[in-house]
Amino acid sequence: MNWEALLSTRRFKLQAGKVLASQAPATLEAAAGLRSDFHIDHDRLVFSSAFRRLGRKTQVHPLASHDHTHNRLTHSVEVASVGRSLGNRVGAMMQHAELLPAGYTPFDIGSVVQVACLAHDIGNPPFGHTGEDALREWFRDPRHAHLLHGLSAAEQADIRTYEGNAHGLRMVASLEMYGSEGGMRLTSAALGALIKYPWTSDAPRAQARGKFNIYRTELAYFEHVAAELGLIRKGAHEWARHPLSYLMEAADDICYAILDLEDAVEIGILDVREFEALFSHFGETERLWHTDDPRQKCAMLRGIAIGRCVAEVAEKFMMHQDTLLRGSFPGKDLIDVCAPQIKETLLAAKALASQKVYRHRTKLVTELASYPCIGTVLDVLVPAIHTRLTVGEDALSARHQLALNLLPAPLHAEQGLYHAYMQVLDYIGAMTDNYAANLAREISGVGIL
Repeated sequence: MNWEALLSTRRFKLQAGKVLASQAPATLEAAAGLRSDFHIDHDRLVFSSAFRRLGRKTQVHPLASHDHTHNRLTHSVEVASVGRSLGNRVGAMMQHAELLPAGYTPFDIGSVVQVACLAHDIGNPPFGHTGEDALREWFRDPRHAHLLHGLSAAEQADIRTYEGNAHGLRMVASLEMYGSEGGMRLTSAALGALIKYPWTSDAPRAQARGKFNIYRTELAYFEHVAAELGLIRKGAHEWARHPLSYLMEAADDICYAILDLEDAVEIGILDVREFEALFSHFGETERLWHTDDPRQKCAMLRGIAIGRCVAEVAEKFMMHQDTLLRGSFPGKDLIDVCAPQIKETLLAAKALASQKVYRHRTKLVTELASYPCIGTVLDVLVPAIHTRLTVGEDALSARHQLALNLLPAPLHAEQGLYHAYMQVLDYIGAMTDNYAANLAREISGVGIL
């Protein structure tokens, strides 16, 4: 892989079922240098309804009532800030090493990573990872197996494995802005940096890691993006990662390792001294002893820790740039090859969160409730769709007809069962926590009076 191709600003769109290149016309802003292609990407994301909905989606604590805890929106903005710093630093180092292609600046690298970070959670369903599990569990339940008859093995793998990463690509490539015509039409560089798992649900890597980024619905689209970027093909439906996706991943890892614990201190699950014990050894902590405010202490330590992590990750990215470009990076991720102090501190932070935050009763109870919540909606919608497409409209009961009217757009019955079920996953995946909880309560009949 080479940087000239990896930083491609070419955009793609869907037209009459075909994927075509779609270069935006020259604008006065672009001519004057006021907005680069990557700034356009940024603005399309920020002004999208999918991005706005992240403000009411779970980061760690579902339906949290505390005003200072993170939601998916604030998390995404902070990850984007760290990602931009990482990208800018790497870009400056590339420029110094004469690796930056002509016409690009270090800030272009920062902008690409920032865009990918802004979009990295845009496909997450209500209730976070628990929402993903609830959707998967319903479709994998043996009692519902008959509803998937007639789908190919690859289509069944998609439907049975709601994957926030794959739905993120689907959101930006198919659903938002230009629906079914290329979505947001982001640059190829930004799309490449967004894709953490560049393979389909039935690829060997998906079976091994349980993660993937490409549904069958976006496969043809991504084929064109991968070819434009020069991503190395590693299988029929599998590619090497774009190097900048490692920076996006690192920014996310840094933020959730540190900020999940900061939230836990804020709401009283964790003592501030436990937070201090993890991060105070990074140095420059003299000011900590001049305040008794836990929030201020956490903020100081967080800033110091993130700064140290950014410098270390950027250095390791440059050290491993050759293997990243060859698609043969030896580590699990960039954090994995960082200096022991950085790596072990972040791993210890994740372990502490797993022990004391993710298993806290307030979180567990709400997460358990998300299963019947999502199940209630699927119980109503999926059988109605199955009856409509396999038996016919005349076989629909009055309840089925009411259920189909819940969908925000008419059912695409002519496209078949797979696409109809994807439409259901789009509908539920786009819901906020509050919307999903309220809808489940309403259609269950609980509290009708």
